[in-house]
Amino acid sequence: MSRVSIPRSYSEIPFQNVRILTHPPNQPTATKVMILEMNRPEKSNAFTEGLENDMVNAIRLFDLDDRVKVVVVSGAGRMFCAGADLDVGLHRAEGERSKDHRDGGGRLTVAIHRCRKPVIAAIHGSAVGVGMTMTLPMAIRVASATAKVGFVFARRGVVMEACSSFFLPRLIGFSKALYLTTTGTIVTADSPAVRDLFAEVLPTPAEVLPRALEIATEVAQNTSSVSTYLMKEMMWRNPGSAEATHLLDSEIMYQLYDKKDKVEGIASFLEKRAPKFEGSVLHDVPDCVPWWPRIDVEKSHKPTLEKL
Repeated sequence: MSRVSIPRSYSEIPFQNVRILTHPPNQPTATKVMILEMNRPEKSNAFTEGLENDMVNAIRLFDLDDRVKVVVVSGAGRMFCAGADLDVGLHRAEGERSKDHRDGGGRLTVAIHRCRKPVIAAIHGSAVGVGMTMTLPMAIRVASATAKVGFVFARRGVVMEACSSFFLPRLIGFSKALYLTTTGTIVTADSPAVRDLFAEVLPTPAEVLPRALEIATEVAQNTSSVSTYLMKEMMWRNPGSAEATHLLDSEIMYQLYDKKDKVEGIASFLEKRAPKFEGSVLHDVPDCVPWWPRIDVEKSHKPTLEKL
């Protein structure tokens, strides 16, 4: 089984296509809020296999690192992500069977979806194709009103990827999702067609990352990582009926009653002070997690990521 150690500092990892930044900046070790910046500005952060691998590996490390509470994803330069790098091309690997193929954007989306830390998108510039679909499993999206957004697959002769046929209609409804994918049109983030995707739409690109970091800091300082993780899963992996949800809610609440974050949350409220949540998403979740069936999406072996 493969084991992955958590670095003291993410600057120790030789990523080629992303930059990992601390917030506040220039800290010697990981901070509660970490920035994952796509760093191909000369190519408008267009998506490649190298960018995919760097982002997937970083997200998996953040998921396992108890020092990290929130992740903010941003892009270097003027654009967030211009979509797939068509200079590299969309192609099949030699000798690969269709059942063995794994969409690169989907690998990233699944990694974000499975990440137990809240992920926030800071979309200051255009986000097209996989540049937008990668953000759909994220907890919060903040965008500039001028950022261009497009689900352009029909105009490229392909289909929705990165699990977006699951996420997009659930986030904005089937009517808007079908309009966007049928026309393949590009709109700005303040358009009624996509406005509901964003928690906040800000007037200028310069405001986006600072505001995303403000939200991330508020979440890191004032919320339980265990609580935010569980509530995300309760929504995306809901058992499907009010009665089944009631049973799940009840079991989770019962098991949280004696957990450290519940004790601290009540005590800090009664004592009128800021909370100091120390619960770990690795070690302090209820025994009923996961209540959903685990699906192996790896092509062959699935390494176990463990903190050394």
